[in-house]
Order: sequence, then structure tokens, then C-alpha cells
Amino acid sequence: MTEIRRRPNARGQGELLREEIVTAAVRMLDELADDEALSLRAVARAVSIAATSVYLHFPDRDALVLAAMQRCHEDLVGVGDAGAAAAPGPAAALRARILAQAAWAHEHPGLYKVLHESKVHRRHGMPFKEVMVARTTDAVQRCMDAGVAPAGDAATVAIDLRTAVNGTLAQRINEPDLPWPPAVEQLDRFLAKLVGLRL
Repeated sequence: MTEIRRRPNARGQGELLREEIVTAAVRMLDELADDEALSLRAVARAVSIAATSVYLHFPDRDALVLAAMQRCHEDLVGVGDAGAAAAPGPAAALRARILAQAAWAHEHPGLYKVLHESKVHRRHGMPFKEVMVARTTDAVQRCMDAGVAPAGDAATVAIDLRTAVNGTLAQRINEPDLPWPPAVEQLDRFLAKLVGLRL
């Protein structure tokens, strides 16, 4: 069986190959739902390059997984930002951000699982995830400032909310056969009980 090799990138286009490698890793991680199952050799095959070419951009699998998860996190933040920007007020904006996160997790369960349960995360951390914490904290603070949520420590409320939201989304992915209530209803209860929104 003849191995198909891609034409080499033109000089100075190594960054394009790096992006292709990350794209392939993202696609495979969504299917595998386990970063430990990702093979650099399989990623190389998917991009039609020699396995050694991957190492020109990523020293090991952990580095590639981190790059893939950073891209996923940026996408997740982006859909939340878009939802919040279209909302008519701070309470609706926080709700839109949370619902956008839930929709993304439903659409990409494998990636969401890796993003929150990755073994790479335990070994290296994912400091880029602080962006989501900051976005949620700012959104909660805006609700408090507008008087649509009780005044309090926005950072603590945001952490409680993120813990509840991430927990239920992860459990829905890991235990899909449980008799789950509708996701929107459950998330609205979190917003009401943890943030104090009157939805």
C-alpha cells in the first residue's frame, strides 16, 4: 500500500502546518474523548505528513493536546461572548453565556470531556482557562451592579456557578442514561439559586 505524502509547505509556511496539526488533533480528540488515546503518529497520518514532522512543532503529545485545548477554549469563550453581546441586559447576558457553553458541550462532548478531565491538565494545568473564570466573574458583577442579583462577592458566586455548570455538563456526557431534567431548566435553577437572578 503506497503511503500518500503531502506536498511540502512553501518556505515560511510552517505555521500553516502547525495549524493543520492542531485542527486534526482537535477533530480526533472530539472523537476519542480521551487525551491519553491520542497518537502523534495518527495525527501525522491524518495530515499526510511524516510523524517526525509533528515534532518540529510539538515536542510531545502533551504539548499538542494543550494547543488543541487552548483552541477549543478560545472557541468556547467566543460563543459565550457572542451570546452575551446579543442579550438585552446583564442577567440575559449571563444566561446567554451559560446556555452557549451548554450548547457547545452538547455539540462537542469529547472535547468538553478532555477540556475538563484531561490528564494533561493534571500534569501541566491550563492557565488559558482563567479567561472563562474572568468572563463569568465580570458577568456576575454586572448583574450585581445592575441590581438584578444580590450584592456579594462576585468571584465566589462565579466559582460556585462554574462548578455547578461544569459538573452537570460533564455528568450529562459521562452518564447520558440518567433521567436528566431539561438542561435549560436545570441551568436556570443554578442561575436563580446561586446568582439570585429572577428569570
